[in-house]
Amino acid sequence: MQARDFAAPDKERVLATIDRWIPEEGPLLPILHEVQEDLGFIPDEALVIIADKLNLSRAEVHGVMSFYHDFRKEPAGRHVLKLCRSEACQSMGGDGLIDAARRLLGIDFHETTADGAVTLEPVYCLGLCSCAPAAMMDGDVHARLDAERLATLIGEARP
Repeated sequence: MQARDFAAPDKERVLATIDRWIPEEGPLLPILHEVQEDLGFIPDEALVIIADKLNLSRAEVHGVMSFYHDFRKEPAGRHVLKLCRSEACQSMGGDGLIDAARRLLGIDFHETTADGAVTLEPVYCLGLCSCAPAAMMDGDVHARLDAERLATLIGEARP
């Protein structure tokens, strides 16, 4: 999926978000979260504006954004499937589920299917260790997954 142009309305929305958070202590993370929630991703142009308004270097803002796996530089698909990569999920067959998801979707982590339906992302704990392996689809958690249930979940996202 290709990033869209950074239009004037998007710039104004980013500036409004910064203005809302700048009086707070440590506003960078809340700004990044709100920009992504509002635009669906954080375009490079927004990083430049954020750095300038917060009097930070672009490298500092980029470093924070790239450190956290939940921030995206490109729009996600209509559905986001996060597969748990924690040790508990790995020990209960999580790696096999990851392989199955890659096969079913034809993509790897941090990619979106050609039809824009699903973005596949890793997550490093969903707090469901006793119910491993686990995944999250659009914010809903799914525990004790197997290949069949995963295929059903993906099928529902790609009718």
